[in-house]
Amino acid sequence: MANSKKPGGLREMLESMYSVIALLFILVACVELCDAAAAVDVYRLIQYDMSGSPFGSRFAALNHHAASLHFPPGVDLSRTVLIIPLRELNITFVREYINQKNPLGGLLVLLPEVLSFKTGGNKQVHEKEKMKNLLAELERLLVHSNIPYPVYFAFENDEIDTVLADIKKNDLMGQPATATTGGYKFVIPTTEPKKVASPTMTNIQGWLSGLKTDGDANQLPTIAIVASYDTFGAAPALSVGSNSNGSGIVALLEIARLFSLLYSNPKTRGRYNLLFGLTSGGPYNYNGTQKWLRSFDQRLRESIDYAICLNSIGSWDNELWIHVSKPPENAYIKQIFEGLSNVAEELDLKVGLKHKKINISNPRVAWEHEQFSRLRVTAATLSELSVTPELLESTGGLFDTRQYVNETAIVRGVKLVAESLARHIYGHQGKNIQIFADESSLAVNPAYIRSWLDVLSQTPRVAPFLSKDDPFVMALKKELAGHVDEVNVQHETLEGIFTFYDSTSARLNIYQVASVTFDLLLLLVLGSYLIVLFSFLVITTRGLDDLISLFRRPPSRKLKTA
Repeated sequence: MANSKKPGGLREMLESMYSVIALLFILVACVELCDAAAAVDVYRLIQYDMSGSPFGSRFAALNHHAASLHFPPGVDLSRTVLIIPLRELNITFVREYINQKNPLGGLLVLLPEVLSFKTGGNKQVHEKEKMKNLLAELERLLVHSNIPYPVYFAFENDEIDTVLADIKKNDLMGQPATATTGGYKFVIPTTEPKKVASPTMTNIQGWLSGLKTDGDANQLPTIAIVASYDTFGAAPALSVGSNSNGSGIVALLEIARLFSLLYSNPKTRGRYNLLFGLTSGGPYNYNGTQKWLRSFDQRLRESIDYAICLNSIGSWDNELWIHVSKPPENAYIKQIFEGLSNVAEELDLKVGLKHKKINISNPRVAWEHEQFSRLRVTAATLSELSVTPELLESTGGLFDTRQYVNETAIVRGVKLVAESLARHIYGHQGKNIQIFADESSLAVNPAYIRSWLDVLSQTPRVAPFLSKDDPFVMALKKELAGHVDEVNVQHETLEGIFTFYDSTSARLNIYQVASVTFDLLLLLVLGSYLIVLFSFLVITTRGLDDLISLFRRPPSRKLKTA
């Protein structure tokens, strides 16, 4: 009876042993991914096509070991993520690496935490201009290159600094991370990017009606104040554009607030209509402005005396520039320039004039006023930029953060424009009259400017990634509606030469992985332990003979027959 049960008990014990060994192999296979060192938010380099040509980072998923700039010469980096802090960045090395199309598993650029709109706040930036110039050069390089591997940005913190120090230490010792040696592994488990289908642009229009006397059949003249609100940068999820063009948006809202106070009283309501436009598609040849203007009926378009476009007025010292398309000798241009110059002189500021003739056959539009000029509407752009920016530049990049904007500069810009407009509207040109005098009920409100500047400096707003009902767009509409008689919203599709791709941010998981040698050693130790444990259990429960019988060769069939 006992002998008949023995094979069954032994079979059960063997099955248990096989289960344990199978579990062991599963555990060993998972050793590599058991020790998570950190998890950080990362922001992907923009991916887009221009006229069918690919630009930016073409991939998003990551699953490679990490290395620092201290990697040994001649090492293969095709399966390595290179991690570079901005303060250690050698722009020449990066440019040559990209231009020579050298293989790389991925690139992670660490930005100083002070630049983060989430945690940086109003902290002071050390070596301000040096960092700004470096970031601008890096961004220009990355945005205009076709990069066949994932490129991400992240902000420095204690966790990632610790990981980087460990990686540097191993690299300096000549032990770069590989599957054989172990080290740190960077993993971003995400799907590959997809095209953004029919990206939307939303234009917001505000109308403040002028005073029309009884029996006056003529339409009142109109002055337009315009600012483009969307941005473009190397990392769409970080493109807040505090200066370009957050400063212009804030200035427009404050000017609308000031004139709403004047126009709320029939005695001080001017005989000019005021048209406020918050436009989209600015980085893309002001595509939104073009569609907004073409939606006007001819009567409204012809009623516009002139338009003032506000662009980047948040970090100037003592001089602003008026950019125009019509010759300086033009009567309307002279009127705009003289009006602003007279007020600037009283405020101890300087205003310069820059004339750039437009080429109707060239689709490139460098300034927003050029879209007005193409429709024969007098317009000018007021900006701190003296030189015409290149396509996709000065549109709210990585360095365009709150720390680089001086709200006092915006206050002075608002006062300059508001006083000039008011003197034109009320016929006080050339007179030293301050309508928006400090300490008066019509004074420019620095607190209002500061609060909106803070909001804009925390809000990425790249048009292809903003929906029609985006909370930011709705907030802009609501704010403008509080200062004007009527608000209209126009939704248009971004058309032209650009195609954009999604997947702008992700979560990077950093794992500290063991080497293959360690895994094999661990397997050997655990395997030996299980064999010893199994042998002990068999001896104590069944006896030594049963253990020996497991390793005996079974008798042949002939022997059994005999």
